Amino acid sequence: MPKKSMILNLFFFNPQGDYRFSWRHPEAPTMEIFSLPYYVKLVQQAEAAQFDAVFVADHVAVWDSVDSGLKHYANPRLEPITLLSALAAVTHSIGLMATASTSYNDPFNISRYFASLDHLSGGRASWNVVTSWLEEEAANFGGGGVPKHGDRYQRAHEFIAVVKRLWDSWEEGALLFNKSTGDFADVAKVHAIHHQGEHFTVRGPLNVPRSPQGHPILAQAGSSEAGRNLAAAHADVHFCFINSVDEGLTYRADLNRRLALHGRAPGDLKIIAGVLPVVLENETEAERRQQLVDSLVIDAMAIDLVSSYTRLNLNGLSPDEPLPPLPDESEFDGIRTELAIIKKYDPSMSIRDIGRQLVKSSSTWLVIGTAEQVAAQLSELYEANAVDGYNLMFPFLPTDFERFTASVVPLLQQRGVFRQAYEPGTLRDRLGLKTPSNSFAVECGGL
Repeated sequence: MPKKSMILNLFFFNPQGDYRFSWRHPEAPTMEIFSLPYYVKLVQQAEAAQFDAVFVADHVAVWDSVDSGLKHYANPRLEPITLLSALAAVTHSIGLMATASTSYNDPFNISRYFASLDHLSGGRASWNVVTSWLEEEAANFGGGGVPKHGDRYQRAHEFIAVVKRLWDSWEEGALLFNKSTGDFADVAKVHAIHHQGEHFTVRGPLNVPRSPQGHPILAQAGSSEAGRNLAAAHADVHFCFINSVDEGLTYRADLNRRLALHGRAPGDLKIIAGVLPVVLENETEAERRQQLVDSLVIDAMAIDLVSSYTRLNLNGLSPDEPLPPLPDESEFDGIRTELAIIKKYDPSMSIRDIGRQLVKSSSTWLVIGTAEQVAAQLSELYEANAVDGYNLMFPFLPTDFERFTASVVPLLQQRGVFRQAYEPGTLRDRLGLKTPSNSFAVECGGL
């Protein structure tokens, strides 16, 4: 089924908004971010606006290795699968995307969590695959340090392959519920996977039957070589950063080449660009907005973020000096996407100015203007096939989100680029993605 609407996801990087200082906004929530009603209101508003999904980012540690991390940054957050399971009960159509790490989980647990969420939500679950990079995260799971970048991705490839095999371990029709014969299941259609690999040994089968989508949607973020290869091999949705038609078309061509190497078609992977949408009541509001943003930035956190992203010790350097030489990406074990972004900045920029840019979501595309201007810019990339849609990374929640849904969504609908009502079926159906064949059924000669 072809995709007839741009994809729009409500993205939670931080519960109060995408900026790392969003919690300081005068109207930002405080303790409400640990309560269900706060999320229910936002997600039900997103569903009323026909959004495709709510996308919850995550990390599994408090960022406290730098002085400003715990003091100035809103680190605590609810566990995403627990949160989305609760939201499944109070929504009907919106997709539920949760981040979970391949570095600090096991395939059996992850396959079970997301299959369960897919059943409970009627086919709306999605797993955002990440390979964790924070030292604080590693310290919570054995303390052996963060694995090298390449090793993390090798583990991720095997991890995903095992998860998909577990999702296939129950064929369609395996459950019989035959009360007269006493046959609960057709044992010929339930399979141990007997996986033995470099990182995992898993017998199976999963103790959850095949879920409504066959496989919950696999999302992946990260545009390094390893990240793009992982997306091409496994993902249904790829989250990246694009802010022009030319950049998007070049990026899509690169991913299409990688998809072909795995026997996949271009339509098998949806490209979702991150965007910071800011709707102004009029063009004169922009200056007041900038003054507000500048007043909320904490320079100590900005500089610490530069240090964290570059893995450089900046102690003793003036924040008004330029950065020292940056590490080579091929030997870097942090977030290579962020390192590549920093390398694109003007080398004369000071450490402080780079940090202030990073705390405002790095190079994420800032689309700021009136509702008509925002709708036009989002439509341009979508209609040029540079992207399939957007992760809407609202700087301030709920204020920026509420303006967008009230003013921009109706304009996108008028332009014919965004749905008027949800299409029937699962999240996979709505995204125009094929249901994966069951690998065991294929091996046994089935369909």
